Amino acid sequence: MSFPDELFFGPASRLVAMLRARDVSAGEMVSAFLDRIESINPKLNAIVTLAEERAIEEAEESDRRLAGKGEVRPLEGLPITVKDHMMTAGIRSTIGMKIFEHFVPQEDAPTVARLRAAGAVIIAKTNVPEMVLDYDCENPLFGATNNPWNLARVPGGSSGGEAAALASGMSALGLGSDLGGSIRLPAHFCGIAGLKPSWGTVPSSGLVPPGPAAQPPIAAMGVLGPMARHVDDLTLSYNIIKGPHPSSPYTAPTPIARPDVVDLKKLRCAVFTSGGGIRVASEIREATQRAARALSKRGLAVEEATPPLEGAGALWTEYMGADGNELLLEVLGDKVHLSRERLRRAFAPGPGKSAAEFFRIAMRRDAWRVELANFMERYPILICPPFCTTAFAHGAVEVEIDGSRFPYYAAGWPVMWVNLAGLAAAVIPAGQDRDGLPIGVQIVGRAFDEEGVLAVAKVLEQDLGGFQKPPL
Repeated sequence: MSFPDELFFGPASRLVAMLRARDVSAGEMVSAFLDRIESINPKLNAIVTLAEERAIEEAEESDRRLAGKGEVRPLEGLPITVKDHMMTAGIRSTIGMKIFEHFVPQEDAPTVARLRAAGAVIIAKTNVPEMVLDYDCENPLFGATNNPWNLARVPGGSSGGEAAALASGMSALGLGSDLGGSIRLPAHFCGIAGLKPSWGTVPSSGLVPPGPAAQPPIAAMGVLGPMARHVDDLTLSYNIIKGPHPSSPYTAPTPIARPDVVDLKKLRCAVFTSGGGIRVASEIREATQRAARALSKRGLAVEEATPPLEGAGALWTEYMGADGNELLLEVLGDKVHLSRERLRRAFAPGPGKSAAEFFRIAMRRDAWRVELANFMERYPILICPPFCTTAFAHGAVEVEIDGSRFPYYAAGWPVMWVNLAGLAAAVIPAGQDRDGLPIGVQIVGRAFDEEGVLAVAKVLEQDLGGFQKPPL
């Protein structure tokens, strides 16, 4: 069959239903997405490694199962992409670094293995900023990824290639990671949906680089999570990838998320657009208020209230850099010169903390988390911006807000505190600014309340317009 253009932008759940009904074969669907990558990717540079031959073989296996010759799995034959931060057996996994240019893992990350076991077909890996430590999406191996809404703008980082691929219809479903906004910021910049699960719900192992780079601060704040165009697809994917794994000892068993059973009228929400020291752009503030009004009309109790965020950004930074970059520098060794200058500056050796000093930082973090948890006893859902601006230009080091300029890292305060607290959070589309760039709204819930977050995200998706096709 011919593959209508609108199907590239449809829900993954609809594509799965079409495959099950045999309206289209897995081979046809995978081939259609590979053809679209060939057509669209030269403009965006979101896809960095294709798995064409393997994808076609796996699609053939899916068609055999769909024809009644084996168990049909939940994502049978669905073409997906995976961020180049995660190990994919037999597929190059580089994290955008020269020293891993030819690294081909022998095993999948647990999350990748679960998606494969559910029948998903990995067709490609997506671009990242070098070592996934930036809000742009550029590295020495593959160059920069462009935002599908405006090629002169970044798609966000670090899951920027994944967001651009989904927004442009080159993938049906994606997998990203989030240490300081790396799923939610690209979702906001590219106009898609993304879920940052609570810390401890999804295995965080199987990442590049393997070994000592997964030092305690990253392991205690970073998570892997689904990215998609539609909220229902976030739920579908999250329920597949969550759960304990032997290689991820802090991951706990959690129940299946069923956002459809949540009684929204019993929820109390706090809405805020300040608290991190830098003003949020007016159009993003207004989008947040639109979301609050929409929830109020749905019968939720919505109040203006700001959680205790003072100093949270500085604490995130202090916690992250407590080892003075020692473990990251061990990975780079004498090849640090192969990294771009921005990363080399970030990797400069610092005064590492003593064990006692680190424990004091950790205790301060825990004390703040208790304070925030007390606030969220009254307000289990928080509605706020995901970033202070819309997508900024390639090469920018600052953003402009109301005539003032700030380092763009500082504009990420709306997402960083969520990682520090280990909470569940999603970003969904909420319209465009005057320049036609996407605006997202962030929904934050208590730890392990993915169900509540997804329920609120779903109604806001309905009321705010949801995913819109970019003007490629």
